[in-house]
Amino acid sequence: MALTDLTAADLAARIKARSITSRDAVDACLERIDALDPKVHAFLSVHADSAREAAEGIDRQLAAGQDPGPLAGVPVAVKDNICVQGMNTTCASRILHSYRPPYNAHVADALRNAGAVLLGKTNLDEFAMGTTTENSGFGPTRNPWNLERIPGGSSGGSAAAVAAGFAPLALGSDTGGSIRTPASFCGCVGFKPSYGLVSRRGLVAYGSSLDQIGPFSRTVADAALLLDAIAIPDERDSTSRPESPPSFANCLGKGVDGLKIGIPKEYFEADGLSEEVRRSVLAAIDLLKSDGASVTEISLPMLAYAIPTYYIIATAEASSNLARYDGVHYGHRTEEAKDIIDLFSASREEAFGTEVKRRIMLGTYVLSAGYYDAYYLRALRVRTRIADDFARAFGEVDVIASPVAPDTACRLGEKTADPLAMYLLDIYTTSANLAAIPGISVPCGTDAKGMPIGLQLMAARFQDEQVFRAAAAYERASGLANRVAPLT
Repeated sequence: MALTDLTAADLAARIKARSITSRDAVDACLERIDALDPKVHAFLSVHADSAREAAEGIDRQLAAGQDPGPLAGVPVAVKDNICVQGMNTTCASRILHSYRPPYNAHVADALRNAGAVLLGKTNLDEFAMGTTTENSGFGPTRNPWNLERIPGGSSGGSAAAVAAGFAPLALGSDTGGSIRTPASFCGCVGFKPSYGLVSRRGLVAYGSSLDQIGPFSRTVADAALLLDAIAIPDERDSTSRPESPPSFANCLGKGVDGLKIGIPKEYFEADGLSEEVRRSVLAAIDLLKSDGASVTEISLPMLAYAIPTYYIIATAEASSNLARYDGVHYGHRTEEAKDIIDLFSASREEAFGTEVKRRIMLGTYVLSAGYYDAYYLRALRVRTRIADDFARAFGEVDVIASPVAPDTACRLGEKTADPLAMYLLDIYTTSANLAAIPGISVPCGTDAKGMPIGLQLMAARFQDEQVFRAAAAYERASGLANRVAPLT
């Protein structure tokens, strides 16, 4: 088996046992990236020299009898909206094309403290605004399972990197499904933690009350291993939970005997749900039932309002967060401007992409005088009702199971002319962000074209271990683990 086919847990164990070196693992990933990433475009930047230097440092620690940490020498890719000192952080936007942050995100420090080796930065929809990774200012990422199809977004680069065997682990961010949707489309595991479980310090903000950093991997155990490394309280992030969570790796073997799983009827009655997705997800739930879980139908009646609520709140927060990119405080500055107002407007016009401009305008509109009460405040009230729906449901069940997306990955360019159709790809995922609860996507089959399908599992806020418990049990029962796309 090639080193790039090994799980992160296997790699860490072999590196610690010194049967292979971290440099071996990093070189194998870099060679595969050099050979195949020109087809996929998962990475915006690859930092080969610093990765090899870090790997050699891990190997020296092991030779000296020291323990580098649980991710000893394991290569990790990082979404390019997470700050890493010494690496460009562009957010896939031309407005930040040359920005190098002077500090590390909390999660970047946590990765290095755990012994991980950072390979480079992955592609995304510009400022994480999109569902396909076609909105990148530097070109789209392609799905490793079919290069004519999207990888999902906005963390499509991270999902594609893991699915293609470029890295066993990657970090993404999820504002309305941006980890779970690409994980589903690329046939890997993607986890969005409860809001506040992982520090957001150093994550370039899109929707501050919705964003969360989370792991990609090819197994549930690897996702738990990575989450254990980054879910460390951060006193410099006021939204970070002050208590250390339990080890997620320790809950993987508990099984689902006695676990109550809820099936929201609205998720399976929504327009546009593919019959192949429906069958695969229901078959996955049946497999959990045969493994000892009890299954009951529940109702989440506010699902119909999730998409408009999400896009009002997210765009409002985006319009505020992106105001700083004006050619003066941060980012690209136009070469010709008549006055300060022209400097601001021309710099933003030249460097922001179409989708970012659309969301800034929508957000500015819903926050403007005369519309604030009608749109933004009303959306906040509906958000509370969506969270109440989930709270009531979790009074009856432990875990909620659903599809991740209405269909499998579409062709590149298929939905770009219809933003509303694009936004509806998030119909099953945005509610978890609005309610601040955890959600995971695990592979549960393929469609007739061989494209992956994902099962979504959600639990109450800060009950993330319940999600891992159910996901690990399903993965064991299904055997759908550690799949590398047959990219040649």
